[in-house]
Amino acid sequence: MRQDCKFFESRTYRNGETVRKCDLDLAPEAPWRCPDGCPAFQPRLADVNWSHGSLITPVTPDEPPGLDERGDEIAALLDAAEDIVNAAAPDALREVEAERTRSARRADGGRWRRLFRRRR
Repeated sequence: MRQDCKFFESRTYRNGETVRKCDLDLAPEAPWRCPDGCPAFQPRLADVNWSHGSLITPVTPDEPPGLDERGDEIAALLDAAEDIVNAAAPDALREVEAERTRSARRADGGRWRRLFRRRR
């Protein structure tokens, strides 16, 4: 991928795994390639308010065999995987919000009980 593009993003996690992606989702063969002559390419001019762990982006993994011949199939597979994750995200967010609501109710209930408890 074109690391000098404004829309290229790379993030390395604690376990060493690195994610390389186009923020506009225009690179169907990410993390290996951007499309030839990408109409959205803009050179990166400055890194404003970014937090850098190191100055070196880890090496891009080797392209899978057959990327040239089966690029459309690979892109379709990656899109299908993205659709699965996107379909699961709203349910996960609802579960997290429900747990936060339950926790907040428990915390508020304790305050009200202390405020209005009966004196003996």
